[in-house]
Amino acid sequence: MKAIVMNGTGGREMLEYVERPEPGAGRGEALVEIAYAGVNFMDVGVRQGMAWNDPNPKILGVEGAGRVLAVGDGVDGVTLGQRVAWVYAPGSYAERIAIPTTSLVPIPDAVDDRTAASVMMQGLTASHFATDFYPVQPGDVALVHAAAGGVGLLLTQIITLRGGSVIGRVSSQAKVAAAKDAGADHVIVDASGRFAEEALRLTGGDGVDVVYDGSGPTTFQGSLDALRRSGTLCWYGPVLGGPGLIDITSLPKSVKIGYATYYDHVYTPALLRARTAQLFDWLAEGRLTVRVGGEYPLVDAAQAHADMESRGTIGKLLLVP
Repeated sequence: MKAIVMNGTGGREMLEYVERPEPGAGRGEALVEIAYAGVNFMDVGVRQGMAWNDPNPKILGVEGAGRVLAVGDGVDGVTLGQRVAWVYAPGSYAERIAIPTTSLVPIPDAVDDRTAASVMMQGLTASHFATDFYPVQPGDVALVHAAAGGVGLLLTQIITLRGGSVIGRVSSQAKVAAAKDAGADHVIVDASGRFAEEALRLTGGDGVDVVYDGSGPTTFQGSLDALRRSGTLCWYGPVLGGPGLIDITSLPKSVKIGYATYYDHVYTPALLRARTAQLFDWLAEGRLTVRVGGEYPLVDAAQAHADMESRGTIGKLLLVP
């Protein structure tokens, strides 16, 4: 089968389109034909050596959707021909993959494969942020960084579903319409980290209840400045780097800071299925939509990485084996 492997850590030149042996379904696993594989900043981090340090060469990618071709021994609840989706199954940049069935979720008839593959990592991440890490309440005001990105668009929608309002921050005027279409009440165009003053103006000087910031160290201080008293900063996204050492006594306004990862939202197979079922229900009801910003043939995975790293994309990027 064809796959994208990384031959070492570094730049996009480390990615290679190769022939690999056909996988087989072992005990507790299913063999899945991949319809779509998700492209995530996590994949960039793996390529750069920041995570998942198994020996190279290895097949990149952790997210996707497809159809079950075979099941191994000891498998219950997964059947031949079933449409399934997954997140954090290493080796997803390929035509086929053998996955532990505990990592699979069934795709309902009302959701297509393309949408299912697009919502797994980013949708579960956004769900964690707005329903678990900081459960948004009616009337809350949230500042969402990268509001036109895959996480940002879904997060904005979930916040508004819960009765909150959103101030979105985007890096260019070209992204404003996407953020507003997702439900942002106000959109700040800012590429330099000078957004706090406008966020304070929009809240009458009070500041926002919560900031969701995955934009790296350049926005950290502004995010603190934009918070109200006792507000919450949800920090995520290690690929762009952290804010460095923090003197806790220097934090203003009794704010709270935490580092949020989606895995804490789905740390058991039962939670994975339950959280994903909620996302699929919202999709089927039309209360949540996914915007795909680019589809690439599997062979063009390096170009997908380049486009993601440029910060110029809107929505989710997918590979099509």
